[in-house]
Amino acid sequence: MTETPRDPDSASSRPLGSYNRPVSEGMTGLEIAAIALSVLWLAASLMFFFLVPAEEQSGSGGLGILSTLMTIFLPVGLIWAAITVARSNRALREESQRLHATIDGLRQAYVTQAQKGQSSKDTVLSKRLEEIAAATKRTETMLAALSVQRSQPATEPSASPASAPPPTDQGALELGTPAEALSPPLAAEYFVRALNFPENAEDKAGFDAMRRALRDRQAAQLIQASQDVLTLLSQEGIYMDDLRPDMARPDVWRQFAQGTRGREVAALGGVHDRTSLALTAGRMKQDPIFRDAAHHFLRLFDRMFAAFETDASDADISALSDTRTARAFMLLGRVAGTFD
Repeated sequence: MTETPRDPDSASSRPLGSYNRPVSEGMTGLEIAAIALSVLWLAASLMFFFLVPAEEQSGSGGLGILSTLMTIFLPVGLIWAAITVARSNRALREESQRLHATIDGLRQAYVTQAQKGQSSKDTVLSKRLEEIAAATKRTETMLAALSVQRSQPATEPSASPASAPPPTDQGALELGTPAEALSPPLAAEYFVRALNFPENAEDKAGFDAMRRALRDRQAAQLIQASQDVLTLLSQEGIYMDDLRPDMARPDVWRQFAQGTRGREVAALGGVHDRTSLALTAGRMKQDPIFRDAAHHFLRLFDRMFAAFETDASDADISALSDTRTARAFMLLGRVAGTFD
């Protein structure tokens, strides 16, 4: 039987119920041949029964009648049993072809939908990153203005603007103290909220936490690395909001922060989405830029969490493990073999 080429687009446009229609009930060559053989055998049996003298027929009584009936009808039953098996095989082949057409259509529809949805999600993500960059620029401008005001000496109200301080033999000393050393440490609440990124343009709490986190140099490095890998993963249609990983207990996270590796911390690789894992592993092997960005992000997250765990409570660790950054760490860490 010649197989008809399948059209994925036409298959995807038909309702799924159309693939459950029964096999054609028309008469085929096998059924015609079976009817012909059955008629011939019955005719030959009847001719033998009526034409051969009774004394030459084998057997007598009830046993002879039973033997005669079996001789007549058993071959007919075997013929139709074989026809039934052949018809079932044909139905299975047709059903297999329809299932293949259904799968091809669904795959094509999924790819088309993913391509359409990717452009809109990339636009939203780009807009969010632009808003974060603008907020960061405003924050840096404000910090620069404050540092300039702090460095200017206080003057008397009656002093002339053109008056200059008397020259001295001693030069000015530059202490070189970085601004982050003078600022208070970043609170765990703002740090965790920043790692989850703002939900939308109206998320004032998220942008406030992001501005606070960007003032801390180490937190800013991790946030930038997380943005890079999230952007690269979105190009494959992988979004952290779509993942539903198995959440590990805080004590497992603490063991990882203290240097434990292997089966004891395998629960951290709680992402089981096969599609996301396969796409990420393929991109990791083929794209050196993605691979470098992923390893850089994993190193920064590992170093950050080791410092974060010392003062964090179990509630802080649980909240951090549910952020988009932590989900990216679970996905990339499992692909990279961090938890092996």
